Amino acid sequence: MLSGRRYLLYLSPEQEAMCEEFGNICRSVWNTALEQRREYRRRGAWMNYVPQAAELADAKKEHPWLKGAPSHILQQTLRDLDRACREHGTFQVRWRSKARWSPSFRFPAGNLIAVERLGRKWGRAKLPKLGWVRFRWSRPLGGEIRSATVSRKAGRWYASFLVDDQVVTPERHAMPDTAVGIDRGIKTAAVTSDGDFYDREFITAGESRRYRRLQQQLARTQKGSANRAKVRAHMNRIMGRVTDRRGDFCAQVAAEITAKNAVVVLEDLKTRNMSASGPRTVETAGSRVAQKRGLNRAILGKGWHRLELALTNAARYTGTTMVKVNPAYTSQRCSTCGFVSEGNRESQAAFRCKAPGCGHRAHADVNAAINIKNAVGHAVSACGDLGISRSMKQEPVGRATGRTPS
Repeated sequence: MLSGRRYLLYLSPEQEAMCEEFGNICRSVWNTALEQRREYRRRGAWMNYVPQAAELADAKKEHPWLKGAPSHILQQTLRDLDRACREHGTFQVRWRSKARWSPSFRFPAGNLIAVERLGRKWGRAKLPKLGWVRFRWSRPLGGEIRSATVSRKAGRWYASFLVDDQVVTPERHAMPDTAVGIDRGIKTAAVTSDGDFYDREFITAGESRRYRRLQQQLARTQKGSANRAKVRAHMNRIMGRVTDRRGDFCAQVAAEITAKNAVVVLEDLKTRNMSASGPRTVETAGSRVAQKRGLNRAILGKGWHRLELALTNAARYTGTTMVKVNPAYTSQRCSTCGFVSEGNRESQAAFRCKAPGCGHRAHADVNAAINIKNAVGHAVSACGDLGISRSMKQEPVGRATGRTPS
């Protein structure tokens, strides 16, 4: 099974300058190749990896600065672009901005990479053209190296090794008769149908105040100035710690949930669409735009998509099956009788069924998680029925199709 191992690099000034140069060359190759693909599409023609790789070899004769980076990392950049264009579309792939893109490049040939352990806390890796680079030995490598990616994040350089750890996904989970539904929310990051709540603060109050001051300073700096670069570096360091905490939280939660459950059920949420900015029109101006902006920040801050990725990755090692269900009306449906109504959810946390003769009370997120779990194997109709029972109400008035985040 292929798995990633990331280590913090300690580069010499010369090696750091080389990595910066490699990243800039790869960025230029990406942008040039992307523009070429778009120009071909405008003409109704196609361009793929093979002719672009051949043209790259010719371009090195005319532009000697391209020879500053190893050939195989430039070819890998073209492969990554080819895959991105095939999966998302040529005009949906983004440019790599010099100001916003963090340099990164991949060495695809694992046989050219050597790793040695120097002591309890230190190791070193031999990378093409960079030579031996020292890194913090934070965990065993645990497999044969297939490739290595060098990237910069929050002012620090990291090496991520893709290794084959020889682990095989179990054919059967250790607890085969277990299942759980997970409701992702903006108040609590994840709530399970078993009644477990998973949440933590990813940014401290002091970091939040410092980040707000840095945003104000950034607004007063001139574009392209050295002071603007310094302010951005401080902001990146703060957000780097926040994203690391979020990643650690998601990995721990995913490991715990997949170890205890053979089936994990999630809502099929389109996080990118849900966190997209709404159109700025006269009707949506003012407080509605501010509310949408706050909702977007809450969705992204809780790491919905990252938790899904962590669960998918952890499920490979436990044999857990990941299932996605339609998210419609899971927060408005009674998990006991199946009655659907906007009034069932009295507040963010309180759920009380308004159906005659029911009156079921529960935490709103736990009730939604139970509905998500029960939705496995049942089709969801346009009026929100999960196949458990016939709802007593059709489309809720004034509510668009889709789930409102809890």
